[in-house]
Amino acid sequence: MPDKSEARIYLSSPHMGGEELLYVKEAFDTNWVAPLGPHVEAFETECAAYAGVRSALALSSGTAAALLASRLLGLGDGDVFFCSSLTFVASLAPLVQSGAKPVLIDSEPDSWNMSPYALKEAFDDAKQSGAAPKAVMLVNLYGQPCDMDELIPMCLSHGVPVIEDAAESMGSLYRGRTTGSFGRFGFYSFNGNKIITTSGGGMLLSDDEEAIVKARFLSTQARDKVPWYQHSELGYNFRMSNVLAGIGRAQMKLLEKRIEQRRAVYRRYHEALSGKPGVAFMPEPDWSRSNRWLTTMTIDPAAAGTTNMSVIEALEAQNIESRPVWKPMHLQPVFEGTRFYGHRGLDISGALFKNGLCLPSGSNLTTEDQDRVIEVLSMKLSG
Repeated sequence: MPDKSEARIYLSSPHMGGEELLYVKEAFDTNWVAPLGPHVEAFETECAAYAGVRSALALSSGTAAALLASRLLGLGDGDVFFCSSLTFVASLAPLVQSGAKPVLIDSEPDSWNMSPYALKEAFDDAKQSGAAPKAVMLVNLYGQPCDMDELIPMCLSHGVPVIEDAAESMGSLYRGRTTGSFGRFGFYSFNGNKIITTSGGGMLLSDDEEAIVKARFLSTQARDKVPWYQHSELGYNFRMSNVLAGIGRAQMKLLEKRIEQRRAVYRRYHEALSGKPGVAFMPEPDWSRSNRWLTTMTIDPAAAGTTNMSVIEALEAQNIESRPVWKPMHLQPVFEGTRFYGHRGLDISGALFKNGLCLPSGSNLTTEDQDRVIEVLSMKLSG
């Protein structure tokens, strides 16, 4: 049983800055507590400006944003899309639930994100078979950007639009450019464990202002512009509330500080543990700045004398939350039999899952609490 004598250390807990209450109070004082309102509009404007795109739409979740992006691109029954295998299921579930079929692409070791080699093989096969994808979902894993210069030109050369899943990477940079701005559509998540949070929510991003207008229409039940409730097509109830948007606006002010705090957490782990046998941390190529949403590492059992699951159990025994790296989609029961393209004949994402570990990484993680984590890790990694 966990040692309850010390407070629980969470993987990534919400971190409030103090001004959130001022924005929430304003929403209450003006009685804007229902969906939509001035905070929603301002939050959209602020997020679009931050990402460097023309338009943004505040929604109930990042999953809602993914679904709307796929609908705007016309994905439906029988359509094929390519997606990173090493990701959370929400990256592709909305597209699959719309009837589209995934083809899963492996990671490459330099960033743990989509392998250009595997993507090229998938495109080559698709060209020969005539089953071209209707979209490619690029995922910025744990805050680390994909190698956009390798992946996006390949997609565009085949005439295939990109959806950028930046749910975990708000504030990360690829060659100085903010993630969420690279695809035809991009999206952020403001779930409770993300780098900034509205408790739940998401943001759809695009330079295509007309598409965002359409998404706004679809996200509010697709009500036609007539005096009565009339619907010429079916929509969704996906909009963010004015109260939650107020929380998000206050959180936005602290985004750069939160990024630096999480990067400092990573640096402390790296300094303390990188010299241990069998330990390696998620890479950060020099063309990127990761927000280090989660600090992730791999443990080679042969060199370290222990496994990732043994470390997770040891941490839990001390009331410390950790977890394995995402189980890749090609290994998930729900996607059994789905086409998977490995990296140069390997299964990089499967190996990362087998040996990977996510450590407590919150921006509110104290040095003392991190020392508790490092102490357990050091003991396990010393045999």
